[in-house]
Amino acid sequence: MIKTIVFDFGDVFLNLDKTATLRELQQLGVNDFSEEMLQWNQSYETGMLDSESFITNYQNSFPNVSKEALLNAWNAILLDFPKHRLDFLQELASENKYERILLSNTNEIHINWVKENIPHFDTFKACFSDLYLSHEIQLRKPNKNIYEFLLKKHDLNPEEVFFIDDTKENTDAAKSLGIHVWNIDPAKEDITQLMQRKEFQE
Repeated sequence: MIKTIVFDFGDVFLNLDKTATLRELQQLGVNDFSEEMLQWNQSYETGMLDSESFITNYQNSFPNVSKEALLNAWNAILLDFPKHRLDFLQELASENKYERILLSNTNEIHINWVKENIPHFDTFKACFSDLYLSHEIQLRKPNKNIYEFLLKKHDLNPEEVFFIDDTKENTDAAKSLGIHVWNIDPAKEDITQLMQRKEFQE
């Protein structure tokens, strides 16, 4: 019997198109990406490099690109959060049948930008029992420690946990601990189909 549902924030709810960042930077004239630059991108994406350091690094190499333009490039998130998803989450929360945890590998800078650009973000957040930004607890996916952390902190039986993510490597790590998983395909599936999964059929 499923008692806890863990939702990954990424493409399960929003289209977090990380390649959009590189496209935006290319439009600003940043075309020659060195290995060091790609490491900056990865560090920034996982919350290990703050925006000021990220921008300073790029401006040293590309002084004609403004600070504002660089920051906007890193906020190039394609928003797609239709209201029917919020309605579904609110209905699920009102039943209070399952503990609901939101896990995000998105750094705080992006989360703040999302807050400002999604109507009813507070309503969305209120649908969950807990919200974890993985960089805040210094854990990284696909390292399975993120799931071990959740199981221990909430005293969960993995067989009673259902995890939804769009990245196979993350769901594989969860599955290795005995957690039920749904490797959702955002292009074809929607979280509103959750209760149709066999794991929720009595």
